[in-house]
Amino acid sequence: MLFLIGLSIVFGSVLYGFVMSHGNLLALWQPFEILIIVGAAFGAFLISNPWHVVKHCFRMTPQIIMGSKVNKALHMDVLGLLYDILNKARREGIMAIEADVESPSSSALFSRYPAIQANEELAHFIADYFRIIAAGNLTSFELEALMDQEIEARMHELETPANAVGRVADALPGFGIVAAVLGIVITMGAIDGEIAAIGAHVAAALVGTFMGVFLAYGIVGPVSAVLHHLAEEEIKLYEAVKSCVIASLNGLPPQLAVEFGRKSLFTRDRPTFTEVESKVRSR
Repeated sequence: MLFLIGLSIVFGSVLYGFVMSHGNLLALWQPFEILIIVGAAFGAFLISNPWHVVKHCFRMTPQIIMGSKVNKALHMDVLGLLYDILNKARREGIMAIEADVESPSSSALFSRYPAIQANEELAHFIADYFRIIAAGNLTSFELEALMDQEIEARMHELETPANAVGRVADALPGFGIVAAVLGIVITMGAIDGEIAAIGAHVAAALVGTFMGVFLAYGIVGPVSAVLHHLAEEEIKLYEAVKSCVIASLNGLPPQLAVEFGRKSLFTRDRPTFTEVESKVRSR
């Protein structure tokens, strides 16, 4: 919702200010200038990124507009799942969770949390490390180092769309200049025409520069920033899992281990101690 409000303010401020300065909105409608700038930027985006990055960028569009899927409810689900796994392992032995972590999609524990099952990367991240704990005797330091490596790699993947869109934002002013130069070339070809026609050509060329800068700093650049925020919010879930697993491996009971995970979350969506305690006690 904030995205739509912000977009309305950006367009409204610029266009309203232009009109109130006695500008003619029709003078800004230069479809071929827009085609040059947007088309060239999109083509450069396709050239500079592999297909999986392009798809990832488009898959993120709903979250850009509607907001992140990572919210307080998902935080509660992650902490609840971790408690369920740790509690079962504590009561029945570590091998009791083997069936759950071997196949999260068909696990009775994971099925209580469909939002986590829908996020396959996170579900497998959780399952993989409990599988490692069940299969070997790694120390907490060794496991933490391994988790840090995977979290770093995952953060790189999550930030790839933001970086790709950010490069487009950096390029847009340059494509605006390209459109402006082409407009000046057209103007030079009509230099012996009427003054009004020459003025119209020059105005169209300047609109190209305006569109490149406006799209870069008013739309595409902010979208890149939103994607960075989305990546940071999701990676916090992985860090919460790491904190909880390492705390448990160091001998803390499930309820205290989950508290370590809770403390690693951002405060704005972090469940309170009482909320988490009520959830785990209900188990």
